[in-house]
Amino acid sequence: MDEVTPDAAITPDAANEVVAPAPERSALGATITWVRDLAINVVIAVIVILFLYQPVKVEGTSMMPTLVDQERIFINKFVYRFGLADIGRGDTVVFWFPRDPSKSYIKRIIGVPGDKVQVADGTVIVNGRVMQEPYVPDEYRDHVSMPSTTVPPDEFFVLGDHRSSSNDSRTWGMVPRRYVYGKAVFVYWPIDRLGLLH
Repeated sequence: MDEVTPDAAITPDAANEVVAPAPERSALGATITWVRDLAINVVIAVIVILFLYQPVKVEGTSMMPTLVDQERIFINKFVYRFGLADIGRGDTVVFWFPRDPSKSYIKRIIGVPGDKVQVADGTVIVNGRVMQEPYVPDEYRDHVSMPSTTVPPDEFFVLGDHRSSSNDSRTWGMVPRRYVYGKAVFVYWPIDRLGLLH
């Protein structure tokens, strides 16, 4: 004889019970929820843009072929500000132009504090060794020379990848660390150039 435990027993009332559908939310309630969710998302986006990433537009050809004119990129403003990473040789950085801080430039870090940097007929020499620069194709090189100079503390020597089209540290000197406000990390437009920057 099969037994049914009390927990599993079905009473006649329960067997015939009908669950009523939940009342529909009013249009006003749905609108308020949608507006609230939108506001939260906007606040989160603003926080991310202000403190982590910022979209910027590249203007000019000094960083070709790595970056092209009118390209849109994201820069990471968080990584240097809070000391999560040091500004390193090879980083592509965005900074306030030392001679006119109302303007922003984007260049590549070549010399860090303490480095001895020299340019001989277009060849960059750092601390007595020729720097390997696969990001500078032969057609973008020039034959400019610059005597050896030591990068001061808290300053950086920067160059554009398009050497024959770049206004950089060879002309106007070093970039103070306090002027560097972001690292270029990602191209988001045009779509065919989408990807991480190196």
